[in-house]
Amino acid sequence: HRVSTADGLGISLLRLQRAPCQDVVLLVPGLTASSDMFTMPEHRNLTNVLHDAGYTDVWVLDGRISNAHPYNLARHRYTVDDVALYDNPAALDAVRQAVGPGARIHVIAHCLGALSMAMSLFAGRLPGVASMVLNGVALTPKVNRAAYWKLHVGPFLAESVLGVDYLNPNWSRQPGWFAGKLLAKGVSLVHRECDVPACHMTSFMWGVGQPVLFRHENLHDTTHRRVGDLFGGSGVHYYRHVLKMLKADNTAVKYDPGDVRYRHLPNNYMDNAAKVETPLLLVAGQQNALFLDSNVLCHQRLERVAPGRHGLVVVPGYGHADVFIGQNAAQDVFPRLVSFLDQHAEPVSPAGV
Repeated sequence: HRVSTADGLGISLLRLQRAPCQDVVLLVPGLTASSDMFTMPEHRNLTNVLHDAGYTDVWVLDGRISNAHPYNLARHRYTVDDVALYDNPAALDAVRQAVGPGARIHVIAHCLGALSMAMSLFAGRLPGVASMVLNGVALTPKVNRAAYWKLHVGPFLAESVLGVDYLNPNWSRQPGWFAGKLLAKGVSLVHRECDVPACHMTSFMWGVGQPVLFRHENLHDTTHRRVGDLFGGSGVHYYRHVLKMLKADNTAVKYDPGDVRYRHLPNNYMDNAAKVETPLLLVAGQQNALFLDSNVLCHQRLERVAPGRHGLVVVPGYGHADVFIGQNAAQDVFPRLVSFLDQHAEPVSPAGV
């Protein structure tokens, strides 16, 4: 399903429908990932689990941050505000048009997809969402001290010193020699935790750790070997927006309050938190090396303004992306997500009633 955003980009939705149902689920990947992370063939994936649990109409968004589209593979100036203002509302409108006004729409989102979805919701741009599951980060991004300082210099060094338009986890396997490949080879020299160069680069792109995006022991070997395909290249401007949020007391804020294009978004996305009635389930891998305990912090803040409205699940033994792409996530993680959806879905009538 092709969708045009209000700022003129083409994005897409993949519909995975086993049968019509009244509780529809929209899945949203993070920056540089795509719908692939929810349809992985090497083990039981989230779409399989949702279908078997009765959520038989599943949609997956590939927006401007997805590696399914070319927008990350250029020097751009998009921020998370663009995703929140343009991509997410357009996607929800397209799903709503297809499934009808009577269906309930639930959202399950990951990483910057989760951050942007929370921003859209708390900006009042996603009316009528029945429930939302946000993994890794919501409205209070938090990273370790080394990653914080890396964000100060990384975008400048990439664009103005190396002269690269984007960072690519697959640079090591590309032919020839160029600045990006030299960087990738250098990164692998200091990442000795595994023998997959793309894994080393994803850690370099997303923070400081060995590795950052997941715990190796949670991945199927096939998943680990194709991590450069699951997580593609990305421009670095989104990092500048995340840094601004970190400096704003770990709070989602607008990147440029003076830009009239974003006048319909709040300067601080937590300002109207008490008025947001859509229940959230904040999910956090206990060993998240990227966003740490961001969602624990977010839950604490939301509890102050809306006690009891939102839930929190901390998954022991998991990091960041392995909450979705882990080989045992169907047993360890997904039942908790389905349980939350069940609480906010229409009860299924017994057969014959």
